[in-house]
Amino acid sequence: MGATGSPPVLLFLSFLNVLSAYAFFGGGDMYHRQVSMEFNPGFNSSQTPPLSVNLLHVRARGENDTLHFLLCSQGAPALLVVHTNTSSSSVKVDWSRFLSDDVSGSVKVEPKGSVRYSSALVFSRLWEYDDVNDTADPAKLPPSSFFPPYELQNFTWGDLNRTTNQIAHRAKLCGSDGSERFFNGSFCLGFSAFESEGRDGSWPRLLYNANSSQLKFWLEGVKERSNFSRFLLELQYVGSSNLPSRVETLRSIDDEYTPSIFQVSQWVSSPPNATTPILGYVQWKPVAYRKATPALVDATPCRHSTPLLMEQLPPSGLVLAYFGKGYEASGLNMTFSIAGDPFYNTTHYLSWSMLVGLGSPPTESFSPLVITIMALGLGIPLLLILLGAICVCIQKQRSGPRGYVPIN
Repeated sequence: MGATGSPPVLLFLSFLNVLSAYAFFGGGDMYHRQVSMEFNPGFNSSQTPPLSVNLLHVRARGENDTLHFLLCSQGAPALLVVHTNTSSSSVKVDWSRFLSDDVSGSVKVEPKGSVRYSSALVFSRLWEYDDVNDTADPAKLPPSSFFPPYELQNFTWGDLNRTTNQIAHRAKLCGSDGSERFFNGSFCLGFSAFESEGRDGSWPRLLYNANSSQLKFWLEGVKERSNFSRFLLELQYVGSSNLPSRVETLRSIDDEYTPSIFQVSQWVSSPPNATTPILGYVQWKPVAYRKATPALVDATPCRHSTPLLMEQLPPSGLVLAYFGKGYEASGLNMTFSIAGDPFYNTTHYLSWSMLVGLGSPPTESFSPLVITIMALGLGIPLLLILLGAICVCIQKQRSGPRGYVPIN
């Protein structure tokens, strides 16, 4: 029998075919959405809204459903996510009420009966503390080590419309508290929406899909209040009281896209029954960066506290305008750096990225490159063994007895 027809060789070729197919297609999320963006939806163009009001509506339309993302700077900056079971749902804003002191119910998604899930992520405070003993652990510091927090609800924000990129589906929101410390500095949020699966081009190169958006926080050029200053960010997650939130940490053996980072954390909202699917999430890798264009040495670990139930909804105009009874908020702190890391005044820059989306968060898996390397690493030795066995069999056949040979 020829070598190409032997069962071991056929098995080997099948093995390579399976790996090659996985390398190209990878079981990736092929779902696609049509993304569009509009600024201050429904606002009368003949009127001029207050400079501090920024409401960006991003519609991600699927075949039979729609994801609505709303990024707003009224009060504490927030990202609202609403999922509907129709591709024709829309956002309605009662602007006279939204700009008044009574904002409750002024932002709606219609038809009301089409809404299947709603949640919001709010950036409520930025804390600065004096880490003179270089512990990078604010939980172990006395209250006197903390400076008065930056209340983000009191910040003045730039024009979100001027930073919106309709083609790339991106926008940037930057603000300051007007003090001398922010004279050359800013607190910024970068937003991105996606039509299909992919991976962000900058570190930490988060894996996203059509059901997710990305938020990047960065602090740049802010004058520190101590030579040993470090920062932590206070976040609040708003969702239904029937869907408690929790933080999960998942580990991986692959750090190809984020060197030395072998885990991902996610703040998820789901029913108490563990067998039911996740409805909403915030996902991140536990790493921040000290430079805008970082090298590996500019990475610094970050840690989250345990989420705590808040007594009331956060001071976000968008959250108060959309959510009513039956919703609650939980909060956590995100701490940056570890003991021995440079302090903020070394680079005057700090950034951290996260995904905010619906359904099960994207799951990291081996990339086509890693799969190809594994295929070669496993396949070549196997091929050599098979070829060696075939050569031995052929040699035995050639050296076997050819009939009776008389003895002279």
